Amino acid sequence: MQTKVQAFFDESTNTVSYVVKDPRSNACAIIDPVLDFDPASGRTSTGSAESIAAYVEENDLIGEWILETHAHADHLSAAPYLKERFGGMIGIGANITIVQNVFGKVFNAGSEFKRDGSQFDALFDDGAVIEIGGLSGRAIHTPGHTPACMSYIFGDAAFIGDTLFMPDYGTARCDFPGGDARQLYRSVQKIFALPPQTRLFVCHDYLPPGRADYRWETTIAEQRAHNIQINDGVAEDQFVEMRQRRDSTLQMPRLIIPSVQVNMRAGQLPPAEDNGVTYLKVPVNLL
Repeated sequence: MQTKVQAFFDESTNTVSYVVKDPRSNACAIIDPVLDFDPASGRTSTGSAESIAAYVEENDLIGEWILETHAHADHLSAAPYLKERFGGMIGIGANITIVQNVFGKVFNAGSEFKRDGSQFDALFDDGAVIEIGGLSGRAIHTPGHTPACMSYIFGDAAFIGDTLFMPDYGTARCDFPGGDARQLYRSVQKIFALPPQTRLFVCHDYLPPGRADYRWETTIAEQRAHNIQINDGVAEDQFVEMRQRRDSTLQMPRLIIPSVQVNMRAGQLPPAEDNGVTYLKVPVNLL
């Protein structure tokens, strides 16, 4: 039975969020939800998350999980907002503790910021089983973009975060702290080992030249044959050289500074200071 997937595209961050439904019940999981953020004013809003919430309510779904493929650097997570609305547990890869240690130092987060992953309800090791009603899925560790990247497989559908983009765009960058192009190549091989007909759902689409419409669903067979950076004909050393050379030319994502500070806390804002106001830090000449 085909896994039911509904996508939600946030054009302001080029992010795709998903709702995955158990075919035999109303249980669902929400994957990579977006909290809207205006960097000019510092204001957050929930327009993107409300689209997901409306779908959940209209279909009488029961939220059991909110799954993060990694600590995103391009959008803030709406996981706490959706958990408050629908319940469920927030899950991420167990190596989020590595990300917390690195960026806890970058943002000088202080001793009140725990670096043990305890902000999340569940930390997944490679091969962990995740149940959505009667639908049994698994998490596979796919590092390279970040140390904590996970892909989630439910039936014929795999949610691969930033590991791969659509075949005409390529793969994730590997130059963030803890990233590693060789690890990414090997993670992609784990994904390529899935059945050829497996549907792959990516976390972003940036509309490359020559394509008029945003897309976020592909297959293992399409990726292995046509991915412009890492198809079956690309050797590991060749990929690593390409990825490192390309990454050296890229600028930091527009929302990396607010996003990581929030997402390393499972989507919670930093604690308010003694005047009752919450602040996000900007490290100068560091990233």
